[in-house]
Amino acid sequence: MKAAVYDQPGPSNVLKYRDVADPTVGPDDVLIAVEAISVEGGDLINRRSTPPPSHSWIVGYAASGRIVEAGVNVQDRKVGDKVAGFNMQGSHAELWAVPATRTWIQPSGVDAASAAALPISFGTAHHCLFARGGLRRSETVLIQAAAGGVGLAAVQLAARAGATVIAVSSGERRLSKISELGANHVVDRRSDDIVEAVRDITEGKGVDLVIDPVGATLIVSLALLAPEGRLVFVGNAGGGGLTLDLWPAMQANQTLLGVFMGPLFERPEVHSTVDEMLQAIVARELQVLIEKRFPLSQAEDAHDFAEKAKPIGRVIMEP
Repeated sequence: MKAAVYDQPGPSNVLKYRDVADPTVGPDDVLIAVEAISVEGGDLINRRSTPPPSHSWIVGYAASGRIVEAGVNVQDRKVGDKVAGFNMQGSHAELWAVPATRTWIQPSGVDAASAAALPISFGTAHHCLFARGGLRRSETVLIQAAAGGVGLAAVQLAARAGATVIAVSSGERRLSKISELGANHVVDRRSDDIVEAVRDITEGKGVDLVIDPVGATLIVSLALLAPEGRLVFVGNAGGGGLTLDLWPAMQANQTLLGVFMGPLFERPEVHSTVDEMLQAIVARELQVLIEKRFPLSQAEDAHDFAEKAKPIGRVIMEP
């Protein structure tokens, strides 16, 4: 099969389009003939900074396609099913073997690109907002990096739940789209003093919940929390160390909650929320935004665009 692989970490040009061996299908796995690949933030971080454990390593967390083989232990998936999948590597390829428990049936009415992009971004946002963040109707939530995959999902889900949504991003095009998706207030991180703007919006009270996928913004996020507020930090897209003075948070009885989704998607309560959100796409209650599509043979260009163009929504590759 063809795949986008790398032999050493580095910029996007370390990716090479090569012939590699087809993946081995374990007894609990399904083999997917890939139709769409979602370029995730973790894919970019891994390619940049993680030495591959073997030659011609295939990066990639998320894809969708049709099952062409099922392991002997697989009972609830069959050849011919269209599915979305998640795994810690291997999606940047024509064929992808993943545990059946890390797949979701792609409903009729959901295209391959949306199916590939939804599980990680929307699944992560849902878990951060509700399972960890405990967001309730009428509360105020602030979403950092609101034009990213998790941010766009969080804006929609929080608005759908009846919360007041404050979204932080930059640029008129991004802020306009975020408003269309349900944000009540948008703050331009380039031109606005975020702390001052949010204090004005909340009349000095601060926000009940912050969702922060950036890491480098944690100090600001803490400064925006109301007493007894909750901060959910998920990932470190900004890079660098995460050093905080937690004394003020303790004095204000605030709660900090970390989220790493990798091991969580197989939990029944998490897995089922992705199924529900796929159905919400069918009902047009949620939107998966796709910024640009590339052939898999141009994986270098796709990664470069995802890193440098600041897209609104996901970059998709197609074998």
